[in-house]
Amino acid sequence: MSAEGRREPRVAVTDAPDARVEAAIGEGLRRFNAQQSGIDDSRPLAVVVSDPDTNEVLGGITGRTSLGLLFIDLVFLPDELRGDGLGSRILKLAEDEGRRRGCRAAMLYTISFQAPGFYARHGWRVFGEIACDPPGTSRIFMTKSL
Repeated sequence: MSAEGRREPRVAVTDAPDARVEAAIGEGLRRFNAQQSGIDDSRPLAVVVSDPDTNEVLGGITGRTSLGLLFIDLVFLPDELRGDGLGSRILKLAEDEGRRRGCRAAMLYTISFQAPGFYARHGWRVFGEIACDPPGTSRIFMTKSL
């Protein structure tokens, strides 16, 4: 019990949070941000690449928009879909949707062995870098004005 006579909350670390955990934390933060900013505009965003015959999801972009920013969280295309402009196309679609939602800027992070050159060719610039494993690798934080 705490000094005020209430039970202490239970605290646990997990590598498998369920949807209920994600929803409680996400919704709590959304409400707090809305109270502080007076703006409640957080929305998920996805650009989905799928097989035209099976509708199987092959890759794409996931992220969100909030408070005038587009956040790109995950980007993936399988090897066989790279090199023909599809990556550029889906990135542009995400940026365009961010603009439609009123975003003035975008941010993402990539890893040095992933695609920092790809993003730089599309007008993104580095604003931070943090070393990570394996040695010689870094997380590269990038932004772009929309």
